[in-house]
Amino acid sequence: MKQLPYKFLGVQLDPLSISELNSLVTESIQRNKKWIIANHNLHSLYLYHHDAKMRAFYAKANYAHIDGMPLVFLGKLLGFPLKREQRVTYADWVWSLMAEAANQSWRVFYLGSKPGVAERGAKILREKFPGLEIAVHHGYINKGSQQNLETLAAINTYQPHVLMVGMGMPRQEYWILDNLEHIHTNAILTSGACMDYVAGAIPTPPRWMGKMGLEWLYRLFSEPKRLWRRYLVEPWFVAGLFLREILNAK
Repeated sequence: MKQLPYKFLGVQLDPLSISELNSLVTESIQRNKKWIIANHNLHSLYLYHHDAKMRAFYAKANYAHIDGMPLVFLGKLLGFPLKREQRVTYADWVWSLMAEAANQSWRVFYLGSKPGVAERGAKILREKFPGLEIAVHHGYINKGSQQNLETLAAINTYQPHVLMVGMGMPRQEYWILDNLEHIHTNAILTSGACMDYVAGAIPTPPRWMGKMGLEWLYRLFSEPKRLWRRYLVEPWFVAGLFLREILNAK
C-alpha cells in the first residue's frame, strides 16, 4: 500500500488516515516486514533541519504520517490536496490501533514513559480491549547500558508484532536508530506521549482543538516550562521554510 509521498518543507510526508495506518500495520505483519512508521510535526521539522541524526532516522523510516494540523494547513497552502483526517495524532489513533490489535491477536510492546505510567496505561487498555496482549517497559534507559541490552532481550523474547517507542522527540528516534538491527518486530511506531495520555499522566487536549489546529495552545498552557520553545520559537524557523518554498515556486 505504497502511496506516493508529498514532499514539502524539505521532508517527505505520507498522507495517511487512521484506517490507512491500521492497514499499513496489518500489511507489515502479514508480510512479516520490519517497517518504521514515523511521523512529522512542526517540532520534528525543526529537529530534522538541525540534527543530522534525525535526518538519518527519517532516511530509515518507511513511512512518515502527519502529526500536526499546521502541516496540513501549510501543505494545502502549497497546493497539496491534504484533508483533516490525514492528520493523525496518537491521542486519537491509539484507541483504534489497540482495538485492531485485540481483534487480530497482535502482541504489542510499549517502551516509554516514566516508571509506573506505562503499566497504568496498559491496565486501562486491557480493561477497555479484552484480550489485548500488551507488555511495557519504562523509557528511562541509557544507550549501551546493561539495562538497554536487557530491554532489547525482553522485547525480542516477547516477539511483538507492534513496537511502540514513546520517549519523546528526538530520544525515541535516536533509540530506534541505535538499536534497529537488534529489534525483532514488524511495525515500529514513534508514539511520543501516547501512554501518558492513556494513563492520565498528561491531560489530553479536547479533540475539537486538535481538529482546529489549536492543540499546541492547550499543551503550551499545560506544560509551559517544557514546551515554550517548541511552540513559540521553533515555528518561526518553519515559517521561514514555508516562505522560501513560496518564493521558489513563484
